[in-house]
Amino acid sequence: MDTAGSIHILDRCPFIGPNVRDRSSMTKFGAILRALTATATASTLLTAAAAFAPPADAAPSGDFDWPLHPRPRVVRAFDNPEHDWLPGHRGVDLGGVPDEAVLSAGAGVVVFAGTVAGKPVVSVDHPGGLRTTYEPVTARVTPGQRVGRGTVVGTLEPGHPGCITPVAACLHWGLRRDREYLDPLGLVRVAPVRLEPVGG
Repeated sequence: MDTAGSIHILDRCPFIGPNVRDRSSMTKFGAILRALTATATASTLLTAAAAFAPPADAAPSGDFDWPLHPRPRVVRAFDNPEHDWLPGHRGVDLGGVPDEAVLSAGAGVVVFAGTVAGKPVVSVDHPGGLRTTYEPVTARVTPGQRVGRGTVVGTLEPGHPGCITPVAACLHWGLRRDREYLDPLGLVRVAPVRLEPVGG
């Protein structure tokens, strides 16, 4: 208490705040408060984003999607051999039913719709040098036709070699970049892959 009878609470209680008469201290104190508020706000936003993030197994949200709907079972995995002349499985087999609609996995241009070695095949070129192939598929599109993701390119036929007994028909879905074969499941970011037994 001074001679005037007033009490300087802020001067005697440093934990409450800085000296109100010290402009420099007030400026620093305000900056600290603003920094703490910004940090708390950022932390709150990050927590909210994590809470509302889609699960890891959510439907693909990129440029590509499954060529069969609903999401099919993978009945045979991609198995790229070390050398071109060795046996392997240059694509994946997806379980389906005869006459099921086969969809373009992404936007592109049909480059082939016909028969290869007695099997009906549709091929679509996509940006970035990618090409997807679909067999055995009776085409509903023609070469040169532009398609979008989800456009029906044909209907699934039965009789694909290696299709396991309980599955009525299998779509062999392939992917290449130039001459290099790639796993098409990478287009839909599937992990982990759950396989069905190959044996009957």
